[in-house]
Amino acid sequence: MKYNRFEEPPAWKSAIGLAIQIHGMTAKVPFRGRFSLRDQIERAAVSVSNNIAEGFERGTTQELLTFLYIARGSAGEVRSMLCLLEGLPGFSDLKFEISDLKSLAESISRQLRAWADSVQSSKITGQRYLTEKTRQAEKAVRERKEFLEKLRLIREQQKPESGSNGENGKE
Repeated sequence: MKYNRFEEPPAWKSAIGLAIQIHGMTAKVPFRGRFSLRDQIERAAVSVSNNIAEGFERGTTQELLTFLYIARGSAGEVRSMLCLLEGLPGFSDLKFEISDLKSLAESISRQLRAWADSVQSSKITGQRYLTEKTRQAEKAVRERKEFLEKLRLIREQQKPESGSNGENGKE
Protein backbone atom coordinates (compact mmCIF):
# COMPACT_ATOMS: atom_id res chain seq x y z
CA MET A 1 0.00 0.00 0.00
CA LYS A 2 1.21 3.48 -0.83
CA TYR A 3 0.85 6.22 1.75
CA ASN A 4 0.59 9.89 0.87
CA ARG A 5 1.07 11.31 4.36
CA PHE A 6 3.09 10.07 7.31
CA GLU A 7 -0.08 10.08 9.42
CA GLU A 8 -1.61 7.25 7.35
CA PRO A 9 0.50 4.16 8.14
CA PRO A 10 -0.83 1.98 10.98
CA ALA A 11 2.68 1.90 12.50
CA TRP A 12 2.68 5.69 12.94
CA LYS A 13 -0.82 5.63 14.46
CA SER A 14 0.25 2.89 16.88
CA ALA A 15 3.39 4.83 17.76
CA ILE A 16 1.35 7.93 18.62
CA GLY A 17 -0.86 5.75 20.80
CA LEU A 18 2.22 4.34 22.53
CA ALA A 19 3.56 7.84 23.27
CA ILE A 20 0.21 8.97 24.65
CA GLN A 21 -0.06 5.91 26.90
CA ILE A 22 3.55 6.28 28.08
CA HIS A 23 2.88 9.92 29.01
CA GLY A 24 -0.24 8.81 30.86
CA MET A 25 1.73 6.23 32.80
CA THR A 26 4.60 8.61 33.65
CA ALA A 27 2.14 11.09 35.15
CA LYS A 28 1.44 8.57 37.92
CA VAL A 29 2.86 8.57 41.45
CA PRO A 30 5.72 6.05 40.99
CA PHE A 31 7.42 8.47 38.57
CA ARG A 32 7.42 11.42 40.96
CA GLY A 33 10.98 12.42 41.70
CA ARG A 34 12.36 10.11 39.00
CA PHE A 35 12.84 12.80 36.39
CA SER A 36 15.57 11.17 34.31
CA LEU A 37 13.73 7.85 34.13
CA ARG A 38 10.47 9.54 33.16
CA ASP A 39 12.19 11.81 30.63
CA GLN A 40 14.06 8.91 28.99
CA ILE A 41 11.03 6.69 28.44
CA GLU A 42 8.91 9.62 27.24
CA ARG A 43 11.59 10.71 24.77
CA ALA A 44 12.05 7.16 23.46
CA ALA A 45 8.29 6.77 22.97
CA VAL A 46 7.94 10.07 21.11
CA SER A 47 10.99 9.20 19.02
CA VAL A 48 9.18 6.24 17.42
CA SER A 49 6.49 8.33 15.69
CA ASN A 50 8.83 11.24 15.03
CA ASN A 51 11.35 9.07 13.19
CA ILE A 52 8.60 7.54 11.07
CA ALA A 53 7.45 11.05 10.16
CA GLU A 54 10.95 12.32 9.46
CA GLY A 55 11.88 9.36 7.29
CA PHE A 56 8.63 9.65 5.36
CA GLU A 57 9.09 13.36 4.72
CA ARG A 58 12.71 13.00 3.55
CA GLY A 59 11.42 11.79 0.19
CA THR A 60 13.77 8.93 -0.61
CA THR A 61 13.35 5.23 -0.07
CA GLN A 62 16.80 4.87 1.50
CA GLU A 63 16.17 7.62 4.04
CA LEU A 64 12.73 6.20 4.85
CA LEU A 65 14.36 2.82 5.51
CA THR A 66 17.01 4.40 7.71
CA PHE A 67 14.44 6.19 9.81
CA LEU A 68 12.14 3.16 10.02
CA TYR A 69 15.03 1.26 11.58
CA ILE A 70 15.78 4.17 13.92
CA ALA A 71 12.09 4.18 14.91
CA ARG A 72 12.32 0.43 15.46
CA GLY A 73 15.34 1.00 17.69
CA SER A 74 13.36 3.54 19.71
CA ALA A 75 10.53 1.02 20.12
CA GLY A 76 13.14 -1.40 21.44
CA GLU A 77 14.42 1.27 23.82
CA VAL A 78 10.88 1.76 25.15
CA ARG A 79 10.59 -2.00 25.72
CA SER A 80 13.93 -2.05 27.49
CA MET A 81 12.89 0.80 29.76
CA LEU A 82 9.64 -1.01 30.54
CA CYS A 83 11.63 -4.13 31.48
CA LEU A 84 13.68 -1.95 33.81
CA LEU A 85 10.50 -0.59 35.43
CA GLU A 86 9.32 -4.15 36.07
CA GLY A 87 12.41 -4.74 38.20
CA LEU A 88 12.44 -1.45 40.08
CA PRO A 89 10.79 -1.11 43.48
CA GLY A 90 7.68 1.05 43.52
CA PHE A 91 6.33 0.08 40.11
CA SER A 92 4.47 -3.13 41.00
CA ASP A 93 1.10 -1.33 40.88
CA LEU A 94 1.79 -0.64 37.16
CA LYS A 95 2.55 -4.29 36.35
CA PHE A 96 -0.35 -4.81 33.91
CA GLU A 97 0.03 -1.41 32.29
CA ILE A 98 3.75 -2.05 31.76
CA SER A 99 2.99 -5.46 30.27
CA ASP A 100 0.44 -3.99 27.85
CA LEU A 101 2.86 -1.25 26.81
CA LYS A 102 5.61 -3.81 26.18
CA SER A 103 3.24 -5.73 23.91
CA LEU A 104 2.32 -2.55 22.04
CA ALA A 105 5.97 -1.57 21.58
CA GLU A 106 6.74 -5.06 20.29
CA SER A 107 3.80 -4.90 17.88
CA ILE A 108 5.05 -1.57 16.54
CA SER A 109 8.50 -3.09 16.08
CA ARG A 110 6.99 -5.91 13.98
CA GLN A 111 4.95 -3.43 11.93
CA LEU A 112 8.06 -1.36 11.24
CA ARG A 113 10.00 -4.46 10.20
CA ALA A 114 7.24 -5.51 7.79
CA TRP A 115 7.04 -2.00 6.35
CA ALA A 116 10.82 -1.86 5.93
CA ASP A 117 10.78 -5.25 4.17
CA SER A 118 8.07 -3.96 1.84
CA VAL A 119 9.98 -0.76 1.09
CA GLN A 120 13.19 -2.70 0.44
CA SER A 121 11.50 -4.85 -2.18
CA SER A 122 10.01 -1.80 -3.92
CA LYS A 123 11.52 -0.44 -7.12
CA ILE A 124 10.45 3.10 -6.20
CA THR A 125 13.39 5.24 -5.10
CA GLY A 126 11.21 7.80 -3.35
CA GLN A 127 8.99 10.80 -3.98
CA ARG A 128 12.00 13.06 -4.44
CA TYR A 129 12.96 11.12 -7.57
CA LEU A 130 9.52 10.76 -9.14
CA THR A 131 9.04 12.70 -12.34
CA GLU A 132 5.92 12.95 -14.45
CA LYS A 133 7.43 10.39 -16.81
CA THR A 134 8.07 7.85 -14.03
CA ARG A 135 4.61 8.47 -12.55
CA GLN A 136 3.02 7.76 -15.93
CA ALA A 137 5.12 4.62 -16.38
CA GLU A 138 4.13 3.34 -12.92
CA LYS A 139 0.47 4.09 -13.67
CA ALA A 140 0.66 2.18 -16.96
CA VAL A 141 2.23 -0.85 -15.26
CA ARG A 142 -0.40 -0.79 -12.51
CA GLU A 143 -3.26 -0.48 -15.02
CA ARG A 144 -1.81 -3.36 -17.08
CA LYS A 145 -1.65 -5.59 -13.99
CA GLU A 146 -5.23 -4.71 -13.07
CA PHE A 147 -6.42 -5.45 -16.62
CA LEU A 148 -4.62 -8.81 -16.72
CA GLU A 149 -6.11 -9.76 -13.35
CA LYS A 150 -9.62 -8.92 -14.58
CA LEU A 151 -8.98 -10.95 -17.73
CA ARG A 152 -7.78 -13.91 -15.65
CA LEU A 153 -10.92 -13.77 -13.50
CA ILE A 154 -13.16 -13.68 -16.59
CA ARG A 155 -11.35 -16.70 -18.05
CA GLU A 156 -11.75 -18.63 -14.80
CA GLN A 157 -15.47 -17.92 -14.76
CA GLN A 158 -15.83 -19.15 -18.34
CA LYS A 159 -14.03 -22.47 -17.77
CA PRO A 160 -16.37 -25.45 -17.48
CA GLU A 161 -16.06 -27.26 -14.18
CA SER A 162 -13.71 -30.21 -14.48
CA GLY A 163 -15.39 -33.62 -14.49
CA SER A 164 -18.85 -32.24 -15.16
CA ASN A 165 -20.40 -33.08 -18.51
CA GLY A 166 -23.87 -32.16 -17.49
CA GLU A 167 -24.01 -35.02 -14.98
CA ASN A 168 -24.46 -34.32 -11.32
CA GLY A 169 -22.16 -37.13 -10.24
CA LYS A 170 -24.98 -39.28 -8.80
CA GLU A 171 -25.71 -42.78 -10.02
